[in-house]
Amino acid sequence: MPHNPHLLHQFSNLVRTDNGVTYRDLNKNGILDAYEDPRQPIDARVEDLLRQMTLAEKAGALFINGAVVNEDASLDERPLPGSFGLSAKIQMQDQLMNHFNLWDVPDAAIVARWHNRLQQFAEETRLGIPVTIASDPRSHFSRSIYEMQARDFSQWCQPLGMAAVGDEALVWQFANYVRQEYLAVGMRVALHPQIDLATEPRWPRINGTFGEDAELSARLAAAYIAGFQGEALGPESVACMTKHFPGGGPQKDGLDPHFPFHQGQVYPGDNFDYHLIPFKAAIAAKTAAIMPYYGVPMDQTDENVGMAYNHAIIKGLLRQDLGYDGLVCSDWGLVTDLVTPEFTWPARAWGVEHLSEVERVAKILNAGVDMFGGESCPAYVIEALEAGLVSLEQVDQSVRRVLHLKFALGLFDNPFCDPADLNQVIGNPDILAAGLASQTRAMTLLKNDHKTLPLRRSPRLYIENMAEEVVRRYADVVSSPEDADFILMRLSTPWTPAETEVPFGRNFHHGDLDFKGEEKDAILRLLAIKPAIVVIELDRPAVIPEISARATALLGDFGASDEAVMKVVFGEAAPEGKLPFELPSSMDAVRAQRTDVPFDSEDPLYPFGYGLRYG
Repeated sequence: MPHNPHLLHQFSNLVRTDNGVTYRDLNKNGILDAYEDPRQPIDARVEDLLRQMTLAEKAGALFINGAVVNEDASLDERPLPGSFGLSAKIQMQDQLMNHFNLWDVPDAAIVARWHNRLQQFAEETRLGIPVTIASDPRSHFSRSIYEMQARDFSQWCQPLGMAAVGDEALVWQFANYVRQEYLAVGMRVALHPQIDLATEPRWPRINGTFGEDAELSARLAAAYIAGFQGEALGPESVACMTKHFPGGGPQKDGLDPHFPFHQGQVYPGDNFDYHLIPFKAAIAAKTAAIMPYYGVPMDQTDENVGMAYNHAIIKGLLRQDLGYDGLVCSDWGLVTDLVTPEFTWPARAWGVEHLSEVERVAKILNAGVDMFGGESCPAYVIEALEAGLVSLEQVDQSVRRVLHLKFALGLFDNPFCDPADLNQVIGNPDILAAGLASQTRAMTLLKNDHKTLPLRRSPRLYIENMAEEVVRRYADVVSSPEDADFILMRLSTPWTPAETEVPFGRNFHHGDLDFKGEEKDAILRLLAIKPAIVVIELDRPAVIPEISARATALLGDFGASDEAVMKVVFGEAAPEGKLPFELPSSMDAVRAQRTDVPFDSEDPLYPFGYGLRYG
């Protein structure tokens, strides 16, 4: 039986080499295993470990699913009200898994303690394979309830805001600082950047993109990956899992394929290759991993099935044509239905709903995908092997890619996070200030009649949708618009809850982009009373011709706190943003444009790249 290789921090049987590298000298059999010796090439260490793994251990390594972090940092299963995820410890014991992602979490110090306890538990498993922790974006300011809140991580503008600024140095700074925050709590894989193109303005996930311009997105994606990964993957890197190949933007009618009501990805402008431009840049930047989307590329390949099931998309386009040989991980929940007492969320097995779960696993592996996101069913891999649906060679190749990333990140040499790093990074005033500055820089001045902005005295303001305690630091707040010098109003781009039993889906920002009925009438009535400054959060391209006409000044924001808004309104910071997408002039224009083509809205209210300056 292979020995249990406890990791290096335990300091048993260690030697110090001349170059300062510490490693275990001999295992209990008197043999120095290649994968324990950091002087050996990673490939040799991978092969040594692969030879020792059972089929069950190999299968477990191919799955990543959500894990719950208890408020006391314990590993025991303690379901919290409203928590989303499973016990990492149980998944390690029952499914032999060693990859997990985190959604909502307690404070950073608790996450760090939980992570180190989990790594300590991992040492006690048969092969002592360290755990890899991943995270979706959690360092952007958002007022949306369906996005993960930043908690005590720094809060930056949304990726759209970084595109509005258009500065690779800002993107690198963001990624470098957030890398340090992730490292401080043990998160080693970023399930981002999201480099889909915002060519369908109704798509709910536009706010996570860099907008609709492929070349701009490509430049920013490269800077983003460099900031997280460094020049080469190593112990100070956070690996990027770039998504969603081959671009998830062109969803028909903007309906997201998280849910059964999707209608597939469509390319009426024959513009499929345009959406590959950012991914080519990400591959050139050596992104550690790539995630394909749920979408079905309608009539683009020999079968209309979701991207991760699609051999032509993964093995053909990504692996062969683009030459990518890194890790590919599916998006979450492609194999099994999520069944709860309240609702059932069907597996995103679009186009292969008729296949059994074992057959789905085999088809995903045979398509060229290595890992299964949001699933905890390694037994299906073993069943697929036993049934001859997938080869051991295919499974081993995927396990190699998984292990290679763990070794490259230095997890086998030291998987633990250091409390000293936590104290230096989390809450660091320089990092927090940089995040706030990004929020102000990204704000985009669309209209400024009579050079109303910036306000330079202490006016009387009537406010809506803003925190009074923040505004009072700059102005007198009055209770009636008639008593105000200016009206200051924050708005959000309109959306309509989708008709679905899945709560997560009802919070996606689907639907039309224009204000309607009494809501619009009430806004316009208010704007007619006094000169009005309107600040609208553009998580999608809002349709606001009447509001724009009535407002004295109009600002678009891409993730900005009330403090950031007030700094810009009163000239403590200047808006630098330029629109990363068009603002259409009507919903008719939205419906008429081609889903896959950028800058395709007839007579836009504000074109791509539009943005005024103070002065």
